[in-house]
Amino acid sequence: MTHHNTPADSGVSYEAAGVSIEAGDKAVELLAPLAKRASRPEVQGGIGGFAGLFALGKYKEPLLAAGSDGVGTKLAVAQAMDKHDTIGIDLVAMCVDDLVVCGAEPLFLQDYIAIGKVVPEKVADIVSGIAEGCVQAGCALLGGETAEHPGVMDVNDYDVSATAIGVVEASELLGPDKVREGDTIIAMASSGLHSNGYSLARYVLLERAGLPLDGHVDALGRTLGEELLEPTKIYALDCLALAKECDVRTFCHVTGGGLAGNMERIIPEGLVADMDRSTWTPGPIFQTIQSVGDVPVEEMEKTFNMGIGMVAVVAPEARDQALALLKDRGIDSWVLGEVRAADADEDARAVLRGQHS
Repeated sequence: MTHHNTPADSGVSYEAAGVSIEAGDKAVELLAPLAKRASRPEVQGGIGGFAGLFALGKYKEPLLAAGSDGVGTKLAVAQAMDKHDTIGIDLVAMCVDDLVVCGAEPLFLQDYIAIGKVVPEKVADIVSGIAEGCVQAGCALLGGETAEHPGVMDVNDYDVSATAIGVVEASELLGPDKVREGDTIIAMASSGLHSNGYSLARYVLLERAGLPLDGHVDALGRTLGEELLEPTKIYALDCLALAKECDVRTFCHVTGGGLAGNMERIIPEGLVADMDRSTWTPGPIFQTIQSVGDVPVEEMEKTFNMGIGMVAVVAPEARDQALALLKDRGIDSWVLGEVRAADADEDARAVLRGQHS
């Protein structure tokens, strides 16, 4: 884990400009055991080199998959609550669960933290969440960068992003070309808002309604801040297990753009993902935002995951096995709909019908 935070020491003038070499070194010291926790046997060399090394292993025709992401304005909630040890889980989730959509196993991740002022303990908190996310995803935390940006960012501000790298055998690649008419669409429950729609959630709940983050909300069974900081569920290992055991066509990671918007991306021309709202009830956080903000259902469905974080499209005969496997792994899942042929005048590749139960 490199996590260098500054160029070479240039004496007191660099410190006077707001960059502390010492704080950077202390941060690196605190990060080493975190990176060690999130490792894999393929990781080569120790901490502190200029590049992270990873032995790829034996594949017939390996395809590398890469994905970069951040966590958006969920960071504002973490900063307002001064709680920084879970945002890294969200960061990992956003990267690795994009990779598994095509069947790729996440191998390693590198993070980038831009921060107004390096407070070693705060950086270690952030990275502890990233390490935890990597453990949950079965990938290694293979280094990163902490950049101190005085004068560009406020001392308490920071932003995080990461890039995850995965691999899939060419013969096992999943995608829209595998999807067939009659396939079953299986939903996997989200843990809450995940990492999308926070600008709208914050506007409705905090700005317009003026609700305090530390205020208990009966419908949620906890404080609003605790609900808003609930980490994104990481489905990577569950999806990989499913793809190994069942005839999976592809997955859909439900992020910005909502369920239908993301399903459109995995359904080939001439077919439609026909999904039924009556198969599930969105969790209390979605109901709270909708009622408090008087947000139209179309806007809710376009902005939030509405209680579904990942979708699997499987062969119809694999339905029961897939549901049983997910249940065994502790994933709340259900049949959401099926893939059908598009009507002659139908443009949409994903439709939601009915009302929530």
